[in-house]
Amino acid sequence: MGLTIGAVALPAGILIIMAMMIIPLPAALLDVFFVSNILLSLLVLMVAIHAQRPLDFSSFPSILLIATTLRLALNVASTRVVLAEGHTGAGAAGDVIEAFADFVIGGNFFVGILVFAILVIINMVVIAKGAGRVSEVSARFTLDAMPGKQMAIDADLNAGLLTSEEAKARRAEVGAEADFYGAMDGASKFVKGDAIAGLIILAINLLGGIVVGRVQHGLSFAVAGDTYVRLSVGDGLVAQVPGLLLSLAAAIIVTRSSSATTMSGQIGKQMNLAQAWGPAAFVLLMIGLVPGMPNMIFLVSAGLAGAAAFLAHREVRAEENRAAPDTASAPGAKPLPGTTEAPEAQPITPEDVTDIAPISLQIGYGLIALASPESGGALVSRITAMRRELSRSLGVVVPGIRIRDDLTLAPNAYRLRIGQTIVAEDSAYAERQLAIPGHNTRRKLPG
Repeated sequence: MGLTIGAVALPAGILIIMAMMIIPLPAALLDVFFVSNILLSLLVLMVAIHAQRPLDFSSFPSILLIATTLRLALNVASTRVVLAEGHTGAGAAGDVIEAFADFVIGGNFFVGILVFAILVIINMVVIAKGAGRVSEVSARFTLDAMPGKQMAIDADLNAGLLTSEEAKARRAEVGAEADFYGAMDGASKFVKGDAIAGLIILAINLLGGIVVGRVQHGLSFAVAGDTYVRLSVGDGLVAQVPGLLLSLAAAIIVTRSSSATTMSGQIGKQMNLAQAWGPAAFVLLMIGLVPGMPNMIFLVSAGLAGAAAFLAHREVRAEENRAAPDTASAPGAKPLPGTTEAPEAQPITPEDVTDIAPISLQIGYGLIALASPESGGALVSRITAMRRELSRSLGVVVPGIRIRDDLTLAPNAYRLRIGQTIVAEDSAYAERQLAIPGHNTRRKLPG
């Protein structure tokens, strides 16, 4: 049937995500899905960083929706395991949740809860809220600018600066840009809702787990608190870290400006300024010389900043030398070894200039003699006289008319264009004369 792997994998993956919310999963399978979720989040973040412009990652809103749904499905599956099997120990929900809980909590449950709360606040209040605001403003400005962009494309098309195919491509790009920012405005709500859902799920796991452990399994309050706090915080961290990565990817995409380089190359080029690194190095040096300060750290940092300023200044000088034009050599001077002589300068001809005349007259090869002054053609002079008379009568300067031959036309055919629009076309016969009979003419002439 010609189906590709992606065409089969995506629907199957969505069905699996839906099934995860209903079918109980073993702890080993939960570990696989948690690691896959982290991998997907890292992959999306790297693609967002290396995209040269937002439209290069136009599928991001859909990917964000799928990744958020996957993470929520994992929360539902892990909550089911935590509440059903949590009384057996901290490893009931898998090795990944236990490892995250032990690494972050470190034996102090209160610290673990505070760390999780801080991650949620960073995600929801700072990154997600900022990305949502940028998406909203970008969508509004993009939609407001659409009529102007469409008019600019039409003006370039009428002026002959664009072909019809290029105009269609630019119109499609303008529409895709508006669709993308509109979709990102809605997709940012996924990230904010996911952070809120993480807090609610943590509270459910904590309170529900302690109640289940005490009532159904007869655990003491200390044992139930120890077990379910570790499981709840570990589960929340495993889900919150990928959510934080996706929030950062969304913020990078909506704040990314179109450029010919990736974000790292653009930031590196714009931050590589000797005028910025120099004063920063001087300030760090002054702080490092103050008694009572950690002098060695500040002095080392000042040295590194000074080295960055020196390298930036040297790079700017090298670019200036590469951009400087070569000076003319003295008469009779020989080129230096390893260099080549510059090509002889050629004068600019009218053929080197792109034809952007708004009005053009295309003629077949049988009418070329009419436009050639060498063969006695008076077409050019008559068009000039007509332009002069029209300019005087209309009060505006009639633009110049470009005459060119077109081998696709019939020998005696001509065509008048304004921009890319054909306004007139007909046939003329250069070798024939037009006879106009007078009132006293006795002989009847056909024609």
